[in-house]
Amino acid sequence: MFKLRAMQARDIPAVMSIQQESYAAEVLEDEAVIRTRLAACPQLAWVAEDAIGVCAYLFAYHSRVGKVTPLDGEFQHHAEANCLYLHDLAVSRRASGRGIGPALVRKNLEQARTQKLRYSALVSVQESEAFWSRLGYAAHTALEPAQISNLSSYQIPAVYMVRALH
Repeated sequence: MFKLRAMQARDIPAVMSIQQESYAAEVLEDEAVIRTRLAACPQLAWVAEDAIGVCAYLFAYHSRVGKVTPLDGEFQHHAEANCLYLHDLAVSRRASGRGIGPALVRKNLEQARTQKLRYSALVSVQESEAFWSRLGYAAHTALEPAQISNLSSYQIPAVYMVRALH
């Protein structure tokens, strides 16, 4: 059993712990970056909580299709956003296999639809393409050179993926 709720500053230590256990060293982001993301888009930052505490999180922001956030990069707000960019989803090992990741994604996609966004996008790392494909995302390779450079900032294999929301 778990519940989804808005992330709060007091959740950052748990978020950092989940990130540490979920990601390769090359893609870990420091606490200052995480705090900046929460401050930038608190309405799109969610955690899942179970009886033990915070067990998963998701950061997102409004963007444009084809714009890739580099690793450690600030969220770039776009006046004409058409896309919900899911930047970071992680589920603790103790909570894996319970549908928490997809539930967090659905929560954010519901918000995106009410805000009339037409797409959602993300960068898939650590061979997570199959997970994202099951949620309707597909690789999107038509990127401008600057965005390809942003994608390469991840230092490990990374795939930009997009899905329509209509």
